[in-house]
Amino acid sequence: MNVKFIISLLVLFVYTFIKTKKSFHMLQQNWYNEGLRYIKWMLKNLKLVFLNYDLLFLVLAIFLNIKIDNMLLMSLVVIMYTILSLRYINNKRKEQVKLELKVTARVKRLFVTEAILYIIPVILIMLHFNEHNLVIYYLIIGLFVYLNYIVTLVASYINFPIEKLLSLRFKLKAKRKLKNMPNLKVIGITGSYGKTSSKNILNDILGIKYNVLPTPKNFNTPVGLTITINNYLDKFNDYMIAEMGAFKRGEIKYLCNYVKPTYGILTRIGTAHLESFGSQENIQKGKFELIESLPHDGIGILNGDDELQVNYKLKNDCKIVFIGIENKNVDVRAENIKLSQDGSTFDVIFKGDKKKYKFETKLLGQANIYNILAGIALGHELGLSIKQLQTGVKRVNTIEHRLELKKYFDINIIDDAYNSNPVGAKMALDVLKLMPGKRIVVTPGMIEMGSLQKELNYTFGQEIASSADEVILVGKNQTKDIYDGIVSKKFKKDKIHIINDVKEAFPMMQKLKDKETYALLENDLPDIFNEK
Repeated sequence: MNVKFIISLLVLFVYTFIKTKKSFHMLQQNWYNEGLRYIKWMLKNLKLVFLNYDLLFLVLAIFLNIKIDNMLLMSLVVIMYTILSLRYINNKRKEQVKLELKVTARVKRLFVTEAILYIIPVILIMLHFNEHNLVIYYLIIGLFVYLNYIVTLVASYINFPIEKLLSLRFKLKAKRKLKNMPNLKVIGITGSYGKTSSKNILNDILGIKYNVLPTPKNFNTPVGLTITINNYLDKFNDYMIAEMGAFKRGEIKYLCNYVKPTYGILTRIGTAHLESFGSQENIQKGKFELIESLPHDGIGILNGDDELQVNYKLKNDCKIVFIGIENKNVDVRAENIKLSQDGSTFDVIFKGDKKKYKFETKLLGQANIYNILAGIALGHELGLSIKQLQTGVKRVNTIEHRLELKKYFDINIIDDAYNSNPVGAKMALDVLKLMPGKRIVVTPGMIEMGSLQKELNYTFGQEIASSADEVILVGKNQTKDIYDGIVSKKFKKDKIHIINDVKEAFPMMQKLKDKETYALLENDLPDIFNEK
C-alpha cells in the first residue's frame, strides 16, 4: 500500500479527532441525547452540522471521471484537512463556552466505539486496496468524517446498553451506602429555577452548625446523585442537599424514591422546560412530586408569593413552611429590603415572633432574597439560632453564573448566564438598573418555553429597552422576538447589535464601553446556541 496514502489518512484522522471532540461536547451538553435533546439540537443547527467546510470533500467527486495524478490527489487531501484542522483549532481558542467537555469514563468508552466505527471502512479499504480507486476511498472516508455528528449519535446508541448496566451497578452501590447511613438526612431542592442558588445558599447556612454535603455544581440527575453519593458522601455528613432537575413528570418522583428526602424546598414554578413538560399544569405537578414524597414527619418549604404553590392542593400531611415577601400571611417573611450594587440587606419576621431580625448578604437581586429566605426557614426548623442564621447568610458566597459580579478587563460583568426564565431575567434587569454608568445587555433569549417562547421573548425585549443603553443579541433568528420587543419601545436601532457567535460579544463590549460600564450576560449562553 502506498505510504503517502497512509500519511494522508493520518492527517484526515487528526482532523476527525478534533471534530469529534466538538460533537462529544454537544452530546454531553445535551445530556447524551436524553429526551432526544442531541437530535433536537442537530435539527436546530443544520447549518453547523451539515453545511460546513467538510463539504469540500465532494469536490473530489469531480475527479471520478477525470484522470488525475494520485500524488496530486493525496497532496490535495493533506492540504485540505490540514487547513480544516488549523481552522478548528483557531476557532476553539476564541470560543466562549459555559462548560468545557469533561473527559469522563463514559466519554472514553464512547471514543473507543466511535474509533472502531471509523476504523472499519479503513480496514476494508486496506484489505482490497487498489490505487485506481483512490478517489472512491477518499469519498468513503470523507463521508464518514462529514457525518461526524451522526456517527457520534450512532456510537452513543451502540453504547446505550453498556451505559445502562453500569448505571444500574453504580446506583445499587449508592443505595447500599445510603442504607448504611441511617442518621443521614436528605434535603431535596427543586423548582423551575433557583435550584443551584438555593442549594449553595442552604449549604453555607447549615454549614455553620452541621456537616453538609451538597450535590456538586448542577448535578441534579440520577447520574449526578449517584456520583455524589459514591464519590463524595462520607460517614461524617449530617445532611445531603440533593438538587433535583426534571424535563417531564415523574422524574422528580424517581429521584425522591432513590434518595428519600426528609425535607424539601420548592423554589419557584415557572415556564422553564415547558416544551418537554407539555403544559404549565404538568410543570406544577412535576415539581410538587418532591413535597408529596416527603414523610409525614418531614418539612416542606414553599414560596407564598408563587400562586402556583399557594393554590396547589397538596397530597401530603407533612409540615409546610411558607416564605414570602409580598404575601404577609406566611411563616417567614422578608421586609425592608434594600438592594444595591454591593449586595442586599433585609429584615426577617418569623410567624409568632414580634421581633424583626436584620440580615445582610453580598448577593445581588431580589431573586436571591427568596433563595436565602428558604435557607433561613429550613435552618430555623433544623435548630439554628438567629445569630447562626445571620452569620450563615452573611458568609454566603456568590454563585457562579448566577448574578455573579466579576471583571472582564475594565468592564464589570453581571454574569447571569445560567438563568433562562422570565421572572429571573426581569430581576436581573432590575439589578442592572442599580448599576452606575453605561449598561449593556448580552443575551440569546429564552429557550424551551414551548408555545409561550415568542411572547415571553417579546416581553423580555420590552423590559430590556427600559434597562439598557446598548444591547447585544446572540443569534439573528433566535432573538427576532426580543428585537421586535425592544424596538416597540422606541429604542434606538443603532444601539442594538446582532451577532451570530457568542465569542464576538466580548470584543464588541470593548468597543461599546464607557468609562464605567456594566454588562449583563443574561440567559443561556453555551456554545450549543451559537448561530453560524
